[in-house]
Parts: sequence; structure tokens; C-alpha cells
Amino acid sequence: MKKEIMDVRGVAPSAGPFNHVVKAGGFLFLSSQLSIDLETNKILAGGITEQTRNALENLKFLLESSGSNMEDVVRIAIYLRNIEDFDEMNDVYREYFVSGQEPARVTVQARSPIESIDIEIEAIAVA
Repeated sequence: MKKEIMDVRGVAPSAGPFNHVVKAGGFLFLSSQLSIDLETNKILAGGITEQTRNALENLKFLLESSGSNMEDVVRIAIYLRNIEDFDEMNDVYREYFVSGQEPARVTVQARSPIESIDIEIEAIAVA
């Protein structure tokens, strides 16, 4: 099995030593997404609702640009700075998946190394 780095048009090079999307073994592995403008790498302000929506929109864009979509997501990992934001995050999250067809998921409390980031979301999808 050989990995392929997906070249997504309109996305600035990552700010660190990682790729946004890697394809391998029939799956797409997406690095955790934040509330960031993918074209400029600028952090987008907002509370947990806005940050969750921005991160999920980034995942959606990266998936669609790589020939997949949100329905193909098989696993999600969510990292919340404050676990008390769980309900607000979940309200937004529900909008992105068909009820009863949601991917497997883990949600943990974890502090982002970026001070203004309250949530990071990573995904694995069928390619």
C-alpha cells in the first residue's frame, strides 16, 4: 500500500510539518482542522459554535476536493479545550451528518497549542 499526498487547490501550505489530506489503502486521512481560513492560514475568531462550524466546513472542503464527502467519513476525533462546550459543539456537529449514519467518534478534552483555538476535528473517510 502506497500513500499519496493529496494536492488540494486553494489551500495554503500547512503551517507545520504535516499534510492536510493523505490517501492510503482506500481511505483519506485528514489532519485535524481548526477554525482557520485554509487559503491564508489565518485563525478565524469566534466561540465554540463558530469554531466548530469552521472546522467542519474545512473538513467538508478538503473531502470534496479529494473526491469524497461527509457521508464517506467513517471516524471522527474531536479535541475540545473545554469539555463543557460539548453540547454546543454537538448541536453544530449534528447538522453535518445524516441521523443514524454518523461516523464512529471520540471526543476528548485537550488543550490546543494555539491559544485561541477551542476545538480541533480530524477525520478518516472512504476515498
